[in-house]
Amino acid sequence: MPVAQKITEFIERSSWIRAMFEEGAKLKAAKGAQNVFDFSLGNPNLEPPARFYEVLGRLAADRTPGRHAYMPNAGYPPVRAKVAAYLSKEHGPAFTENEIIMTVGAAGALNIALKAIVDPGAEVVVPKPYFVEYDFYLDNHGGKVTRAATKEDFDLDVEAVAAAIGPKTCAVLINNPNNPTGAVYSQASVDALAAMLREKSRKLGKAIYLISDEPYRQIVYDGLTVPSIFAAYEHSIVVTSFSKNLSLPGQRIGYAAVHPKIADKQVLLGGMTLANRILGFVNAPGIMQLAVAELLEDTADVAQYARKRELIMQVLDQAGFEYTRPGGAFYIFPKSPIADDVAFCKAALQDNLLVVPGSGFMGPGYFRIAYCTDEDTILRSAQAFQKARQRF
Repeated sequence: MPVAQKITEFIERSSWIRAMFEEGAKLKAAKGAQNVFDFSLGNPNLEPPARFYEVLGRLAADRTPGRHAYMPNAGYPPVRAKVAAYLSKEHGPAFTENEIIMTVGAAGALNIALKAIVDPGAEVVVPKPYFVEYDFYLDNHGGKVTRAATKEDFDLDVEAVAAAIGPKTCAVLINNPNNPTGAVYSQASVDALAAMLREKSRKLGKAIYLISDEPYRQIVYDGLTVPSIFAAYEHSIVVTSFSKNLSLPGQRIGYAAVHPKIADKQVLLGGMTLANRILGFVNAPGIMQLAVAELLEDTADVAQYARKRELIMQVLDQAGFEYTRPGGAFYIFPKSPIADDVAFCKAALQDNLLVVPGSGFMGPGYFRIAYCTDEDTILRSAQAFQKARQRF
């Protein structure tokens, strides 16, 4: 057999996002890109802020000896110190550089955290729907996802999370704002989750970690704010990246931050730093570390996403789809007009419309639209959405 059996199985159940993206490439080749309405991939279509290019140009011209050498596996200490100061201002607890690890994107950050805390057979509770790669990340480290339902509006269902926690649970993983739903978990829900985790930790005689995956934290609407898990719960870890707020997904730069008062902090941070090396990341990209350290207060023009959200909701309203108004990120998660969301998304291809089945996110009966595309595509897609809806 040319590849491992597990990988063969993973390929078969792997990302619907990529599958639809590939279908889109075929459609575009056959019918012309301008005639295909591709909402499959969450690839930011905004340019980075202008200051990014200024900073990057200056750093690229720097000939300081050793500039491109190895640095500590956790990243440049001055960069981590700047991130710590930013987090202290944003969240309240006093961070130092020692609680920050620069990583290869949020995916790298999440993998080093899981590598450090997951024993073989350990379980991590994840509210569904959720980002499709979480199952694979847990498998990387011998762990398992235990799924918990969310409420009808996709806010946290704390009772469902509590019911999913058992003796093998080592962490709860949330994604806020959420991919694929665009939900922003409320302050009340986060506070209730923290209170429940304290009680569960006491009963189980061990700390249950709360990990929050937050690459969309700066992309919120309607005056919403994303609650701080650091302010709510001491046994917390945030993983994030600059892929979405600075529109730098291809540069693979992010960080993991550990609460200053987390239990066994030094052992945890030592394990995560070691994982950064032994998982093959070694360290986050050096120039990108230096660049983002100067851009912690900057964002791409995320107000454009607010405009795109309004446009896609108008399109869906005209076509008669049901959906929950998203509070953040650049996704919307409408109900499929038929129970079989996979069949609906396949049928939509006949109208040159690419959307992703909710089943791929453990949200059957829905489909995901990534509206991080140009406004013209959204506006011209109106007839395609109407045709897709009318088929059923």
